[in-house]
Amino acid sequence: MLNMRRREVITLLGGAAAWPLAARAQQQRTMPAVGILGGHTSAEWTPFIDAFNVGLKEIGFVQGQNVRIEYRWAEGHYDRLPALAADLVRSRVAVIAAVGGVNSALAAKAAISEIPIVFLTGRDPVELEFVKSFNRPGGNLTGINLQNAELESKRLELLRELVPNAATIAILINPDNRNHRARVDALAAAVRAGGQQVVVLGAAADGDFEPAFATLVQRGADALIVSPDPFLDSHRETLVSLTARYAVPAIFQWREFVQAGGLVSYGTSLTDAHRQLGNYTGNILQGTTPADLPVVQPTKFEFVINLKTAKALDLEIPPTLLARADEVIE
Repeated sequence: MLNMRRREVITLLGGAAAWPLAARAQQQRTMPAVGILGGHTSAEWTPFIDAFNVGLKEIGFVQGQNVRIEYRWAEGHYDRLPALAADLVRSRVAVIAAVGGVNSALAAKAAISEIPIVFLTGRDPVELEFVKSFNRPGGNLTGINLQNAELESKRLELLRELVPNAATIAILINPDNRNHRARVDALAAAVRAGGQQVVVLGAAADGDFEPAFATLVQRGADALIVSPDPFLDSHRETLVSLTARYAVPAIFQWREFVQAGGLVSYGTSLTDAHRQLGNYTGNILQGTTPADLPVVQPTKFEFVINLKTAKALDLEIPPTLLARADEVIE
């Protein structure tokens, strides 16, 4: 009899221990899910996902407490994005956050027209037919426009001030990112309009960087513009190392390149953009429709200079540029 009671007590205790686990599992199944679709690698984008989570928290959502997040990363292979977007749809996420540039947003848009989508893109979302207008998106998409295309001419202008005697300027692109082709063509035309030669280099795989820089040297390029692209962004350390090894002054879109040792950058803040994306995702989870959330356009642009890198390149930074810099890294 004592043995029987002991077994009953153990059974009851086991059930008591299992109940919270079952409750937590049920909670995980019932809480809303956000799908993150990115063209980058997960490790490379961790700081920006942290900023996204900060934005969610500002609206009242905390991962694992009242929202869960499903991640799908293309690891730089854009052809994987449609299947990853379809997988998020099958997972019945409440919102898709397309953080991998225009390719991710296009894949998400093609996969579903009912699930809200928040995008992070450098191209005009009206031109891409993501939204009807900036103030009144009108459909199931809204998000952040990083204005990459509009900033290309400014980066070219800054590079010309940094290297005024440059006769040839190289542009590094990802040839697999077909959506950037028109923008790159316009930039190349602007280089030629200034009386300079242009060399367009491509890197779409890990083994492409060394040949691209070898071509840069062979063609006698005096300076380099690195086009913003998820694959190129995820190889920040490689690109910074190669620009140092080949002693080529380069301008980038994001400050993270300069913090890693690159020469200069000019663009918006990726950290702030992802925080804003988290805000919009939280608003949608609370019931606001994308049609009622105007597309966010940045109002602040960061110009960052790395003086240590400039000295290593034996490059004198004009005092006028130093005075205009938002941050100077020494």
